[in-house]
Amino acid sequence: MQSLYSNGFENIYDEMYQTFINYKDEFEFYSKIINQYCKKNVLEIGCGSGHLAKRFINSTIDYNGMDLSNDMVLLSQKRNPTGTFFKGDMTNFYLNKTFDSIIITARTTSYLLNNILVQKAIKNIHSHLNENGIFCFDFIDANRFFPFIKEGKTITHKAETKNKKYSRISFMKPKITKENFMFQWDAKYYEIKDQNHVLLTDDQSEVRAFTINEWQLFLELNNFKVLEIIDRKSYAFDTYVIVAQKQ
Repeated sequence: MQSLYSNGFENIYDEMYQTFINYKDEFEFYSKIINQYCKKNVLEIGCGSGHLAKRFINSTIDYNGMDLSNDMVLLSQKRNPTGTFFKGDMTNFYLNKTFDSIIITARTTSYLLNNILVQKAIKNIHSHLNENGIFCFDFIDANRFFPFIKEGKTITHKAETKNKKYSRISFMKPKITKENFMFQWDAKYYEIKDQNHVLLTDDQSEVRAFTINEWQLFLELNNFKVLEIIDRKSYAFDTYVIVAQKQ
């Protein structure tokens, strides 16, 4: 959600999402794939506040992180002083180096709102991979998620960290008048003080879900071979993870 990525709210994101996402499991999942295909280094696109980065940096895998939000990059660098981080847009970046593997985590692909942006992102990633490099990413599965929200769905997530209590109330509904599998995600973020909900920020975002077939075709058209499709649950969405190899 875009409003939590800058202007001081990145610290609230950092606190809340530590309780939503199990970063230990995330690291074990992605590092296993990278090691399985004998890759030595990785670029994480959408590195956020650097919790996954921290685990990679302490491993044998050489890690680089990139995020669109400059505030997130600064927070990641502060958390990981020895890490290498870049500010960049996944649809238009140039790092003057290539990698054995590139990962996109936390359903960041949802912000590729049209097919032109998808193509640009895949082409950029292809050009930043070494020969036979691995591209690994997750996405919200439209086939399972849209029936769940078709009438509109309100979902509440609560978090408690550093002696503070937070609540996120989300409303999600498909936008059937739009191209692709778009849905509206409106969220309000609160801090709970003495049973009172104090509004911190609200966010209205239009985001995208995908089908497996869409991604298979995008990858085929951009010179990737799909190696694996993994059904993986996440804290809020039904997701798949695709592992593809540069051809």
